[in-house]
Amino acid sequence: MKYNHQQNISEITEGDVNMDLNIKWNGDMAFSNVTPSGHDIKMDAAEAVGGKNTGARPTELLLNAVAGCTGIDIISILTKMRLEPTDFQMDVSGERADEHPKRFTTISIHYALDGDLPEDKVVRAIKLSKDKYCSVSHTLNADISVSYSINGVKGEQEL
Repeated sequence: MKYNHQQNISEITEGDVNMDLNIKWNGDMAFSNVTPSGHDIKMDAAEAVGGKNTGARPTELLLNAVAGCTGIDIISILTKMRLEPTDFQMDVSGERADEHPKRFTTISIHYALDGDLPEDKVVRAIKLSKDKYCSVSHTLNADISVSYSINGVKGEQEL
């Protein structure tokens, strides 16, 4: 579905195969857009490289996208298993190459879940997200490692 910035956002349906964005340059190093789902995104560079720090760095958004994608998958899968975490946080770190294009070479995600959650079900949800469902992580050319803890206890199963 082609996105037109004049199109009514409610006309956009979830699960479209294609996505088009219109990114607007706002001067200096700043860019912005309204996503097809109606959310404002602002990007900018650090002052040290000519930006004014008026928005997130694209690389920050990329790591957020990986975490958000896997997090949504995991919650969706756990919900289908009739499990509900009382808390869920992710610690994400990305290691970048020294030379341009300075891509992420490794991304590590630690999932910290709390609640009455059987370990085997949490591991299954994480594996399904990592290996099958997260379109963002599967788009990247980086090694992605994951770990988990439940109620503060580090998980031992291999992911």
